Amino acid sequence: MQYETIQVAPMTLTIGAEIGGVDLTQPLHAQQVHEIHEALMRHQVVFFRDQKLDFESHQRFARHYGDLVLHTGGFGVEGYPYVVPIHGDANSKSVAGESWHSDLSCNEEPPMGSILHLHIVPPIGGDTLFSSQYAAYEALSDRMKGYLDGLTAVHDAEHIYRKYTTDPNKRFPATAQPIVRTHPVTKRKCLFADAQYTTHIVGLDKPESDAILKFLFAHCQNPNFQVRFRWQPHSVAFWDNRCVEHHAVWDYFPQTRSGHRVTIQGDKPF
Repeated sequence: MQYETIQVAPMTLTIGAEIGGVDLTQPLHAQQVHEIHEALMRHQVVFFRDQKLDFESHQRFARHYGDLVLHTGGFGVEGYPYVVPIHGDANSKSVAGESWHSDLSCNEEPPMGSILHLHIVPPIGGDTLFSSQYAAYEALSDRMKGYLDGLTAVHDAEHIYRKYTTDPNKRFPATAQPIVRTHPVTKRKCLFADAQYTTHIVGLDKPESDAILKFLFAHCQNPNFQVRFRWQPHSVAFWDNRCVEHHAVWDYFPQTRSGHRVTIQGDKPF
């Protein structure tokens, strides 16, 4: 594709591109919005450098691509409930995104995308890995594709977010999703089961379910499906949760890594 308003530099043949020539702190015009979306559909995750977003500009950029979603765990910033802090430092016992996942896949309508802006990054480490679930599906044998097609698996948030609330009546979503989904825009098939949320395959005994999921989780982490993003201050990552899993590497303790994420409404997988 020829881009008229942005520069797009692919990072691998499979996934990831860096976008230049656009200022996300300012309102975008329609052609810029369209071309960024086209680049996202082609490359699955896109990155921007030197974007000093505040909460307003962060949300404004995201809203070009859909309504915003409140985080299931209720982690929004005061006054900006759609803006979720992503922070790790010397006092952290854990950090967000340490296991491979697609954001909020537990929701009945999982997010279309997520946009993360980091303003403080460690001098070394703190990269994020992104894995193409198109590539993961396409690398399977025809027999395995045939077996997985039509299966559903439960994505459950209970075991992840219960520890963050003292309200015994609060309920977290658990939703059965297709293991193989069709992207609503590109119409390509991809895997949709992740190590963070997916607990079991519907209709299989536990040993069978555990074995299949163990295989899929390991398969999705193949480095041939990945791009690795090295953060700089005020970098932005925008990824398509429908076809991408990601993993935040916590190799920077006790240094600080800090920023904010907004999440964009999606639709029910099919």
